[in-house]
Parts: sequence; C-alpha cells; structure tokens
Amino acid sequence: MQILTRSEQKTMDTWDLSALFESDAAWEAAVEELRSLVEEIPSYKGRLKAGRDSLLETMEFHGKVGILAERVHSYAFLNWASDTSNPTNVERASTASTLMTELGAAFAFFDPELLSIDEEVINGYLEDEAFEPYKVFIKRSLRYKVHVLSEQEERIMALQRESAQTPRNAFSDLTNIDFDFGQIGGKPLTQSTFSSFLMNEDRALRKKAYKQFYSKYHQNRHTLFRLYEGQVKQDIFRHTVRSYPSSREMSLFADDVPTNVYDRLIESVHNGLPVLHRYYELRKKILGVRNLAHWDVYVPLVSGIKAHTPYEEAVKIIGEALKPLGSDYVDTLTRGLTIERWVDRYENKGKRSGAFSSGSYTGYPYILMNYKEDVLRDLFTLAHEGGHSMHSYYSARNNPYHHWDYSIFEAEVASTFNEQLVANYMIESTDDVQTKRYIIAKQLDDVVATLFRQTMFAEFEHQIHRKAEASIPLTLDLVRKTYGDLLRQYFGPGMTFIDESDLEGLRIPHFYSPFYVYKYATGLSAAIALSKKVLAGGEEERARYLRFLSNGGRYFPIENLKQAGVDMATGKPVDDAIAHFAQRLEFFETLN
Repeated sequence: MQILTRSEQKTMDTWDLSALFESDAAWEAAVEELRSLVEEIPSYKGRLKAGRDSLLETMEFHGKVGILAERVHSYAFLNWASDTSNPTNVERASTASTLMTELGAAFAFFDPELLSIDEEVINGYLEDEAFEPYKVFIKRSLRYKVHVLSEQEERIMALQRESAQTPRNAFSDLTNIDFDFGQIGGKPLTQSTFSSFLMNEDRALRKKAYKQFYSKYHQNRHTLFRLYEGQVKQDIFRHTVRSYPSSREMSLFADDVPTNVYDRLIESVHNGLPVLHRYYELRKKILGVRNLAHWDVYVPLVSGIKAHTPYEEAVKIIGEALKPLGSDYVDTLTRGLTIERWVDRYENKGKRSGAFSSGSYTGYPYILMNYKEDVLRDLFTLAHEGGHSMHSYYSARNNPYHHWDYSIFEAEVASTFNEQLVANYMIESTDDVQTKRYIIAKQLDDVVATLFRQTMFAEFEHQIHRKAEASIPLTLDLVRKTYGDLLRQYFGPGMTFIDESDLEGLRIPHFYSPFYVYKYATGLSAAIALSKKVLAGGEEERARYLRFLSNGGRYFPIENLKQAGVDMATGKPVDDAIAHFAQRLEFFETLN
C-alpha cells in the first residue's frame, strides 16, 4: 500500500515511450518541426479546390502534419499522466496543448474549403483510385456540411479549444493532486486505493473509508459543481454554435448513432431493474446485514478467498483466456504487456488515477494502470485495456492514417469482449465450487458496474443537459437531487445512503467527456453477444471478430458491428445482456 514516487519505479514497470521519441530532446526537435509545419499551413489555403492534383497534395500534407501532431501530443500526454505533479511534464503538456490549438486555428480553412467543392466534382474524385486513402475521411467530412462554420468562425472555435479544457483540467488537478484524503489504519486513502478499502471485508472500515472519502468532496462541493456546470455550458455553447438540436445529438452525430439507441438502452435497463434489485437483495442476505448501505456494494460476495495475482501471472491468465482469438492476437498482446513495455503498471505519487489505453497511428498502443495485486478487478482491467490496445494495433496496421481510428462506441466492445473471455476461462478452468462462485460473483459485479451503473450515469447526463438546454438554471441542489433520485431508482428501496452519497455525481471524470459513458453499456451488450459467438463458433466467427478490430474507422460503428454479427440498432443485444446477467445470477444462487 506504500505509494512510490515516480523516480522509485522500476524501469520495467513503466512504459517505453521511445516508440514515439527516443528522448526528450527528440520530442523538442519534433515540436520545432511541427511549429514550422503550422507556419506552412496557410500556404495550402485555396489548394483544396484548385483541382485533383492540388487536392491530393494537400491531403498528403494534412496527413503528414496529423501524424506528427499525434506523436507530439501523445508523448506529452503520457508523460503528464505518469506524474501530473512534475512541473516539466505539466509544461510539456501545456506546450503540446497550445500547439494543437495553433494547429486547429491554422487549418481553420480546411473544412469550409473542402465542403465548398462542387458535389459532382468531389464525388468524381472519390472514384479515382488515388483518393482511396482519403475516401472515408472525405465522405465523413461531407456529412458535417450544415455544421461547419465560416473560415473565420472556425478559427475562433479552434482558438477557444484550449480554454474549453479548463473545467476538465481543473477537476483533474483538484481531485488527483490537491485532494488529501488522509489515511486509514496507517494506509493512504487515495482515488486509487478507495476501491481496495470498499472491497475490504471489515464493514466498519468500509464505512469509515466511504465517509472520509466523501467528506473531502463535501468540503469542495461548490467548486466541483461550478466545474461541472462549466462543462455543461461548454457543451451547450458548442452544439448551439454548430446548429445541432442538442448536446446529445452533437455527440452522437460523429458515430451516426440514432438517439433511439441511447433511449432504448435506458428503457431496457429500466425494464431490467427488478433483476438488479434482486441482486442487491442477494448481496444483503449474503453479507448478513439488516440494511444494505452504499459502502457495501463492492465487497466480494464470496468471502474466504483472497485474491493475490502478481502482474506477470495476470498476463499469463489473460493469454490463456484469449486463445480463442488465435496465436497472433495472444502473442502480440503478451509481448506488449511484458517485454515491449506498453504498460505503466503501478501507482506512484502524482500519477493519474484509473486506467486507460492510448493508441496512436505510430508508436505502441500504451496502457496506464494502477495495478494492485490484491484487487482481482485489476486483472480484468488489464484485459480490458489490452482489448483497447489490440484494437488500436490492428486498426493502425490495416488502414491509412485518415481513417485508422475507430469510435469509442466500438472501442468499448473490444475491451469488454476480452473481459468476457477472461471470466469464462476462469469459471471453466476451476473445479473448486467456492472459487467458481467467487469468479461468477465478480462477473456479476462487473455487469452491474458496466451495464447498469454506466446507464445510470448516461441517464444523469441526459437529464442534466436537457434541463440546462431548457433554460432551467443549474444549481448544486438541482444536480444533487437529480443524481440522488437516480441512485434510489437504480439501487432500489433497500439501499441506505447518507447525505453525501449524491456527491458521487460530482466525482465522475467521464462527465467531462459528455455522452461517453453510455458506450460502456452498449459495448458490453455487444461484447457479450460476440464473445458467445466466438466461443461457440469456429474460424469464421473469429475471423469476423478480427475483421471488426481491423476495420478501424472504415465503417460507422452500427454497420461495423452488424458485419461482426450483432445489430445494435435494435434493443435485442441489451435485453439479451440483461437476460445473461439474470442467468448468471441464478447460476450463482444454485452453487453451494
């Protein structure tokens, strides 16, 4: 539980950023190169519509600048994430952020000029084989015609980009750096260790950790509210300026996801709340408590089995579990998680909390972890982020730069698919009933966290934005009441909360990426369906799934998933996922 400083970390436990730049000096040279390219950008103004060859030359230059900018930003961001308290990292991240703003401002002419090309002319270009690397990008750009502003207005929007990140950055600094949650029993209470405390079998300790943790949020509740309010106002500003009907529709537009997919998700989950409440009743019975409290919902349902999984062992388990995906997938991922050092493994002071995968067209698809050997969830988190990274790995190697990247909607399928295979492997590979119950209980908890809980978050976001867009003034009390009502609806009448419980709505970092969280729920639903197909099928099912990973941004997500074998335009995958949860719950209840 001792938290190391960054300099105390072993090199093998940190990521190898040399795949991006060999040294800080090389990064600094790239920054200067990028600055010179930014200065060169205005010379391309007018060339998009100057004919076929000129358009091709401009697109090639656009890609060259984009690839370098991606590398520069990734290197700065990853260094910052590994130690947000390091002044050099902060300065480097600020430099990269400023450069991205300048880049966007310099390219402000690009979209309006591209969209000004006669439709018949541009469609003729797209039939030309030379435009194949840019075809998907251009077609998608054309969809934005009614939402793209004039060149001068686009420049203003680009210049505003950096300041628009202030609520997100301030929230991150406040909660990850400035908050001191103190200690419990001589062990530090942090954003990362909070989950360990809540999984402790000692109920008094869980309650103490919960109250101590949320007391810090209570002390800063007004600041936290203002930061979130600032994010919502920023969302409304952007959707209004760009002529979208709402913030939600602006967020869904890029992926061509209909709003009824979002609404159907909430409707299906509402219909499934009785089975969720049954799960909490079972939890109350197993824990032997009269009233189930909010600090009781993460402790393992099966006691007496201590999880202790060293990182290297976790990698081996993941490799065995993912064998249905073939040796190329498993060997590549195993090498990345170990000798190639894609992963920054353990917590250190100043490190960003949680976990993420950060892929780019060049370099490794890096993974940030705060891995803890005594938290089984972290094994699944590593498999989850490994799914993201392998998605990036296949996408970058099978597509040109302009459409290599995939949507978050699809990303959450690749990650939770891996979790499904790991859970299935761990359940099937043990004959010990208690161990089997433990793993099934863990899988139930994950479905609750990913499908039910993320949908609750999604519903909260929708309700808050809808109120704000209806000119209802946001207040701290309104935000807390909205979140508190959802807490009681989703957790059911048998759950005990305290006054500070509704402050949870002000500590979710994903709310600073608006209308993102619903994709966890839809992603899990699709992943459950696809994992069943791969496990029960053969070479064709595996090939379809690997094609899905390799398609990058070639198709919109609904179409890409449909080709893989699941239709998210219907409510069936979510309904089936809830039915799968109910079946797992029943199976758990039958095991003695």
